[in-house]
Amino acid sequence: MAFPENARQSLIPSFLYSSTSGSKRISGLESFANASHGSHQPPFLSLPSRGGGVGAAGNFVIPAPNEKIEMYSPSYYAACTVGGILSCGITHTALTPLDLVKCNMQIDPAKYKSITSGFGVLLKEQGVKGFFRGWVPTLLGYSAQGACKLGFYEFFKKYYSDIAGPEYAAKYKTLIYLAGSASAELIADIALCPMEAVKVRVQTQPGFARGLRDGLPKFVKSEGGALGLYKGLVPLWGRQIPYTMMKFASFETIVENVYKYAIPTPKDQCNKSLQLGVSFASGYVAGVLCAIVSHPADNLVSFLNNAKGATVGDAVKKLGLLGLFTRGLPLRIVMIGTLTGAQWGIYDSFKVFVGLPTTGGVTPALAVAKA
Repeated sequence: MAFPENARQSLIPSFLYSSTSGSKRISGLESFANASHGSHQPPFLSLPSRGGGVGAAGNFVIPAPNEKIEMYSPSYYAACTVGGILSCGITHTALTPLDLVKCNMQIDPAKYKSITSGFGVLLKEQGVKGFFRGWVPTLLGYSAQGACKLGFYEFFKKYYSDIAGPEYAAKYKTLIYLAGSASAELIADIALCPMEAVKVRVQTQPGFARGLRDGLPKFVKSEGGALGLYKGLVPLWGRQIPYTMMKFASFETIVENVYKYAIPTPKDQCNKSLQLGVSFASGYVAGVLCAIVSHPADNLVSFLNNAKGATVGDAVKKLGLLGLFTRGLPLRIVMIGTLTGAQWGIYDSFKVFVGLPTTGGVTPALAVAKA
């Protein structure tokens, strides 16, 4: 995808994405991959271009094992989208047993009194197979969410940086991360909400359905139509948007500070194993913060999707203010910390696999200073 000579300058530094083997490090600001001048729709999948580090038109490309992925090209956004599907779909599905116990502790704390007893109750009543009840809507829902979350985050981070201008993008980089992640999650939750609704109902009401195949039509019928699948959308936004804003902004900040203060070697000189270790550890810490910030809304989502016709007021009255913030929190901290760490590890591993560098580690301020 060729870049016009007079394209707008990107405010995200190219060396944030540069490969250690690249023959040329760009310290300034790269052109935005948008040949249509004004169309900001996330691109579709296309084959990456082949060729060496800087193309005939001067556009910067990232070395991959067998191909080159041009920054901000359709292939770049497609790679981020696929990475999001893998990172979110795999991790959420793998943690289905923890999620199942957590949801039941939120809905029926008298029966599911602790993590240990919760697993014991499930094993006694439903056997080992019961631990993975609802895994299909979990896989489909969070794969769709991950595709939108990671793909649109990369897009909006670039888009808002261009709008802000070099000085303000460098000065307010955290606001760029927050705005980009919030915009991405707003879209991602629309994709997630129907599967999340079915998942909660299947997991918390024994006998309601075996899984997605019979659970989806039963849910739609019980709620009076397909719009019932979006009954929990606003609470879902209330849970996921703060969660994702914390997830991305804290991760980017933690990674930046790890390379700044804890590792004496510049990021682009560190081996990939070390970089992926930093991604996982930073993601785990970010996940703990995410769990605390989003937990009250998580309790609301579980309550509303479990009880027909329930309102937010009913949930607050039933759970109590303290319960809203604390019920199931220790388990969710373990679950979300592990989940978020694994997601960043998988996402960055996929980026490395296709020839892209890991996420974070260099700030826009450095680009401005060197420009």
